[in-house]
Amino acid sequence: MNKTEIMNKATKAFYKVGFTLKKHSPEILVVAGVVGTVVSAVLACRATTKVSEIMTDTKIDVDAVHKCLETQSEEDYSKEDGKKDLVIIYAKTSFELAKLYAPSVLLGVASITSILASNNILRKRNVALTAAYATLDKCFKEYRGNVVERFGEQVDRELRYAIKAKKFEETVVDEKTGKEKTVKNKVDVVGIDGISDYAKFFDEYNPNWEKDSEYNLMFLRAQQNYANDLLVKRGYLFLNDVYKMLGFEPTRAGQVVGWRYEPEKSNCDGYVSFGIYNANRETARDFVNGYERSILLDFNVDGPILDTLDD
Repeated sequence: MNKTEIMNKATKAFYKVGFTLKKHSPEILVVAGVVGTVVSAVLACRATTKVSEIMTDTKIDVDAVHKCLETQSEEDYSKEDGKKDLVIIYAKTSFELAKLYAPSVLLGVASITSILASNNILRKRNVALTAAYATLDKCFKEYRGNVVERFGEQVDRELRYAIKAKKFEETVVDEKTGKEKTVKNKVDVVGIDGISDYAKFFDEYNPNWEKDSEYNLMFLRAQQNYANDLLVKRGYLFLNDVYKMLGFEPTRAGQVVGWRYEPEKSNCDGYVSFGIYNANRETARDFVNGYERSILLDFNVDGPILDTLDD
């Protein structure tokens, strides 16, 4: 391996490390800030043990000045001389105390600065993330508007939820003859491609799931009603709020998208739905009918709402 190849590999490794550090800089700054705060407190405690020694020396010097003022004549040691000596003593004491606590104070300030810097970086990233979601949401809504304008709402619905017609046969009894006959029917079903990126499985890995389909349905209905009550009361609701009440971990996207309660606007549903009663999904029908204990929940979020809230 020649020098050029070695330099190229070293350069790539350097940039890779730099990118990793930049990516995780908020976490690094927070950890450094917390550790620095703890160390700063320890240094302050250690410094406090030495304060008594400094104050004892100060008291001895001050007492000596007062004794000289009492025992010596005005010509040998005047009040002005005593005042000057006291100023020197107090200044020296202040300097010693400042020097004693300087490391802990400086480290504490640096630690707080690190935590604030981390918060600032995260805030800027959230602003950028919100802007990106808002742009994507706007483009998606414009696209859907064009589809509706050209092909109609039915086609838009089929494309959005990947709805396909599924044919099946069933045996029915003819009302006139009383004989059984086989008829062909079809039903619209939602394919897996129609599930949004915010969907979550409510199954045995969820802490609120039970081996009882009726209980699971009751729990989800209660949480959906509660979410709608919160939406009406607050006027907004983040997807992470719903994730938390259902037992799911919050996500970055969940802190940006959600619902707004604005009945006067047509671009908002004005209600929260978990997709439990989506008749176009076979799994949802089986869950409601008690044949399945688990279900894939999908949420009808209005889109990014973070930028619509007041500061």
